[in-house]
Amino acid sequence: MSGLRQPYLTSRLQGFGTTIFTEMTALAERHDAVNLGQGFPNFDGPDILKEAAIQAIRGHHNQYCRMIGKPELNTAIAAHQKRFYDLDVDPTLEVTVTNGATEALFATFQALFEVGDEIIFFEPFYDSYRACIAMAGGVERLVTLRSPDFSYDPDELERAINPKTRAILLNTPHNPTGKVFSRSELEHIAELARRYDLLVIADEVYEHLVFEGEHLPIATLPGMRDRTITISSTGKTFSMTGWKIGYTCASEALTAAIRTAHQFITFCNSAPFQPAMAEALMIEDEFFDQLLVEYRERRDRLCAGLADVGFGVRPPAGTYFVLADIRPLGFDDDVEFCRMLPAAVGVAAIPPTAFYVNKSAGRHLVRFAFCKTLDILDEAIRRLGGLASLERT
Repeated sequence: MSGLRQPYLTSRLQGFGTTIFTEMTALAERHDAVNLGQGFPNFDGPDILKEAAIQAIRGHHNQYCRMIGKPELNTAIAAHQKRFYDLDVDPTLEVTVTNGATEALFATFQALFEVGDEIIFFEPFYDSYRACIAMAGGVERLVTLRSPDFSYDPDELERAINPKTRAILLNTPHNPTGKVFSRSELEHIAELARRYDLLVIADEVYEHLVFEGEHLPIATLPGMRDRTITISSTGKTFSMTGWKIGYTCASEALTAAIRTAHQFITFCNSAPFQPAMAEALMIEDEFFDQLLVEYRERRDRLCAGLADVGFGVRPPAGTYFVLADIRPLGFDDDVEFCRMLPAAVGVAAIPPTAFYVNKSAGRHLVRFAFCKTLDILDEAIRRLGGLASLERT
């Protein structure tokens, strides 16, 4: 992760450098390490989705499609919102298919914010948030989620609001902490949004990976539907992250603005994958039930193994990430620890200070991804057992 000034890079992006994922993946490859760093599965989604995509290719779904998304996918997204959350969404006027959730975020920021507008979000954060805000000319205002339960101070959140504040960016279930925001927290955020006339950008890509509590879309709360931009992605739920099928759901007015930006960023996305993901979103309830069963087993296997090795572990309520405390092992610097790990024991992880501005709040933690098969998780745990010989005080 380079902090060196780049001579041709705009001032807006100076300091972002290479992502931590690139650095840690390179270390994993160099040392043939088990990679529990970047969050993508080492397995594919259902074969029926692959066959649907193949049939779409053979059926000539290979040219530009509608900028807003193929009709069958927009309809399936709207049906999904109704089925799971009782949200009525117009598939033509209020749904936009994007190149993953990352492009949905970028288009939203480009469309809705003027230079100097302030956006409040929580740290640790998904790493593209700051870049999206910077490229839109916005100003970030951070509120820290504090370990071990990753709660936030309600007064701190309200103090962050000022006349320049335009929106609150919310990620639940939350990457990288695994936190699922509670109903009371969401009601507090919604009350602030209504009182101060703020938009809420709700990143909900892990909506179907909730082990404790419930996923409550903030758009379902009173007065929030028309001031919320809901962003999600099919990649995490259906283990097809490379297909990059994301979407936004928002009011007609907000959607019109987002589409104006979207059409000049990617215009449209992955025509043959869209009919396949339309089928995915309409899949039977048993799929979603089994998804949780399998991911809960992976979560529990990794958390138990990390605890046995000596990490401090609080099992995540959602997502497929766990933040483990390295202090019981005698370490206190996440970047140093993660740069050492692939060579020392053959496992790669992510230092979460990459997702903090307030580095001191996260330097004792390390992020592991458990979106892997059980044999991979077991091998990682076995290798991490070698940390005992590296313990420091």
